[in-house]
Amino acid sequence: MSTLQKKGGSAGSGKDMEMENTPEDERKVTSDRNEKPEKKEIYTYEAPWLVYGMNWSVREDKKLRLAIGSFIEEYNNKVEIVELDEDTGKFERTGAFDHPYPTTKIVWMPDRPGSRPDLLATTGDYLRIWQIQEDGEIKMEGLLNNNKNSEFCAPLTSFDWNATDPSIIGTSSIDTTCTIWNVETSQAKTQLIAHDKEVYDIAFAPSADVFASAGADGSVRMFDLRSLEHSTIIYESPNLVPLLRLSWNKQDPNYIATFLMDRNHVVILDIRSPAEPVAELKGHHQPINSIAWVAHSSCHICSGGDDCQALIWDLSPLPKQIVDPILAYNAEAEINTLEWSALQPEWVAITLQRRLQILRL
Repeated sequence: MSTLQKKGGSAGSGKDMEMENTPEDERKVTSDRNEKPEKKEIYTYEAPWLVYGMNWSVREDKKLRLAIGSFIEEYNNKVEIVELDEDTGKFERTGAFDHPYPTTKIVWMPDRPGSRPDLLATTGDYLRIWQIQEDGEIKMEGLLNNNKNSEFCAPLTSFDWNATDPSIIGTSSIDTTCTIWNVETSQAKTQLIAHDKEVYDIAFAPSADVFASAGADGSVRMFDLRSLEHSTIIYESPNLVPLLRLSWNKQDPNYIATFLMDRNHVVILDIRSPAEPVAELKGHHQPINSIAWVAHSSCHICSGGDDCQALIWDLSPLPKQIVDPILAYNAEAEINTLEWSALQPEWVAITLQRRLQILRL
């Protein structure tokens, strides 16, 4: 049984809301304490494979659309497009395509008005751009490769689509490099050796020029496309433990979050005072797998991990110590990825085993 527990503070009253799937419909969720029909709190989509990559659509006309990617340990993998029908309360699969190897990340083009082509990007062996056409067909628009002289490629670990300038995508690779791409020309604008070891993640600031990366050398580094001859190391982990992911606060760009490999706490960094974290969020009991800033707030962040918990934290008391999360969702399995909807502040999505769940908080 999944439970959604409000811890108090600004997010709730301290009461528990228990959710369980009914035998009649595994995707139908009811409240044990309230039998009258109300808006559901949780919707579930069951995929035919382990789900890893996941991303919310940011188009105003597709608010409840998501893309999910398979994690199958072989060459042939899949990406599915699913959309929640609020009238029926069920997900509908609106598209799918084959993908070489599992996706390390999936991101919809940052285009809220829907004035540009409906594009989706994925990384794995290469950066690929896909277009969802009006008839629902999906075709690959481009395969971006900066090493055309070799039949071998260094796998891409992650990427970020620049929301300020959607013509720019940045990718990170196990070959220690980050590459900045022009999506419109399918050409690399620049490639740089960013770390001493594998680069595991990259994220743009709320600007066209500044980005940060994290990697196996245990550091978070910040770069400016206008002066790439310099970079700033804003954090190094104790004993240089690898850093797996980072997330830039888009409402307050002074803050970046990251976490260490096989560790159970989130590190919050203030780029104005580098080197030492301004907070360490210690609420998980097992390693963390994913972090995401709440899209509409400058002081809330969510984390998910192997302890089957998604925790929401309020950082507004900083510089005071943050002791407990304000809300906890207890899932039925380890949480692989999580992401807040940029368009609808009450929705968060998580992936666990073969399931995609979206929660209305």
